[in-house]
Amino acid sequence: MGRVTARRRASHLTADTATARPETLAVEEPMEIRVNGAATTVTMRTPGSDVELAQGFLLTEGVIGQRDDILAVQYCRGAGEDGVNTYNVLDVTLAGGVPTPSLDVTRNFYTTSSCGVCGKGSIDAIRLISRHSPGDDPTVVASSTLSAMPDQLRRAQRIFATTGGLHGAALFDADGTMLVVREDIGRHNAVDKVIGWALENDRIPLTGSVLLVSGRASFELTQKAVMAGIPVLAAVSAPSSLAVDLAAQAGLTLVAFLRGDSMNVYTRPDRVVH
Repeated sequence: MGRVTARRRASHLTADTATARPETLAVEEPMEIRVNGAATTVTMRTPGSDVELAQGFLLTEGVIGQRDDILAVQYCRGAGEDGVNTYNVLDVTLAGGVPTPSLDVTRNFYTTSSCGVCGKGSIDAIRLISRHSPGDDPTVVASSTLSAMPDQLRRAQRIFATTGGLHGAALFDADGTMLVVREDIGRHNAVDKVIGWALENDRIPLTGSVLLVSGRASFELTQKAVMAGIPVLAAVSAPSSLAVDLAAQAGLTLVAFLRGDSMNVYTRPDRVVH
């Protein structure tokens, strides 16, 4: 398996000094996801929890809806030069009866673009393919419980503590119990990893849960929350306009600027009690 950190030398400059020293950096490597042997997508990720990443990606893109839709997941041998396994190519074999995504579908995965696919058509597409819409979820979360979550996430971000270069995502129960934390160079990968964990543990749809992300709430992260049936998405930074539009139509509670005891609730405020 690949390393998650690497050492590189850098010149550290201050107003008075210049010092050469080694720095610990987060590793970034490509991972190709194949479905039934066919190349489907490539994502730049931090190695680790790759099977969760692949499964979470396929679920949030509507290729699968449950763990039983997958027969096997394995690294492809001989992916590198001289037949050496690079652990950067993962092949997912779907169960019988689950259709392999067509080439036209793979070209239009939302997460292959840093800004997602914009406009009303993209929201309609999510509504049509989502199997686990959170709109009817009766979950209620105390604002004080939400306020405590960012500190819990930060304390659990082991690799961020040494590199300062990774996004974090965590799943919580509505009472504030942390279920899982994952880190990655890509914010969408971190979310796919925690959703993949939920898939492995038969927790899809993720009713009664809160997804917390360490950065902004983009359209693509909101899409992933909706596809996994998560009723509450919280972010420490700002949301985008399309993220708010999608959350409103899907019945997702979107909380942003979650800092200290302050937050903005953009959609479905009935789920957050003061």
